[in-house]
Amino acid sequence: MTARDDVLRLKAQMGQSIVGQERMIERLLLGLLADGHLLVEGLPGLAKTRAIKSLAKNLDAKLSRIQFTPDLLPADITGSEVYFSEGGKGEFRFQQGPLFANLILADEVNRSPAKVQAALLEAMEERQITVGGTTHPLPPLFLVMATQNPIEQEGTYPLPEAQMDRFLMHLNVGYPETSAEAQIVQLARSEEAAASSAGVPAAAQEPRLAQDSVFAARAEVHAVQVSEAVERYIVALVQATRTPAAVDADLAQWIQVGVSPRGSIGLDKVARAYAWLQGRDYVTPDDVQAIVHEVFRHRLILSYEAHAAHISADAVIDRLVEKVAVA
Repeated sequence: MTARDDVLRLKAQMGQSIVGQERMIERLLLGLLADGHLLVEGLPGLAKTRAIKSLAKNLDAKLSRIQFTPDLLPADITGSEVYFSEGGKGEFRFQQGPLFANLILADEVNRSPAKVQAALLEAMEERQITVGGTTHPLPPLFLVMATQNPIEQEGTYPLPEAQMDRFLMHLNVGYPETSAEAQIVQLARSEEAAASSAGVPAAAQEPRLAQDSVFAARAEVHAVQVSEAVERYIVALVQATRTPAAVDADLAQWIQVGVSPRGSIGLDKVARAYAWLQGRDYVTPDDVQAIVHEVFRHRLILSYEAHAAHISADAVIDRLVEKVAVA
């Protein structure tokens, strides 16, 4: 089997336990392939936690779930030096925190103070943790999926825009389709019946995908070709957020701060991963348009006029795609 076959099998396995959220599954795999982190926003009960758990179940990877709370300390997630006494001698040893895993679910990341958020985001960016003057590298396969609740803002600490920029993609998770709702109920009922069945042999689980397969897939994604025309289109989209007046009068009123260079890099990486997942070794403008919302959504800072008119970041990106010509 090829690396792409392995990833598609992983996608199918995840789809068996998650109904009605195919887009979230695909975006989660894109983050895995592009070696980037995801910020996921959605109401409770929309399978955000279930998605990362399903990925860990079908991938040979360790999962850590961190429930962010206002009383959390940075050492609670990074680890700390602990004093051990043995044989009459004592020494400090580093006790690893939950960040030393392959997949991290940072649940309700906006409920923790700024110091804890900074510790998480530093680990995401540097892929290492420094405690007591000693640097500890994180695993080669390291993906953070942070969740936020869009309706509960009381007692929360919103992530600063500059720190949100470190997430590769920002996913908005909505309600499933009506047709999928009945399947969700049926799936929950079957899982409940399986859990209550005593003495019934469990079905054989399919083999978990090895981490080497993910690294092989990433190597193929790196080899996906981006033509000069598509590269110019990516740059034009980014540049339009910085000089919106040159593109459209409404955009000039809606955008206060444009996309950073991380947006250009992220759009290129995710577009290559998306093209590879579709079975191509080259990127098309359609690939860029398919994932531009997730890459730009959290990087645009909208103006007061946009907020007053209830103009969302997605609406602004729609206008960008409409006004910026394909090179």
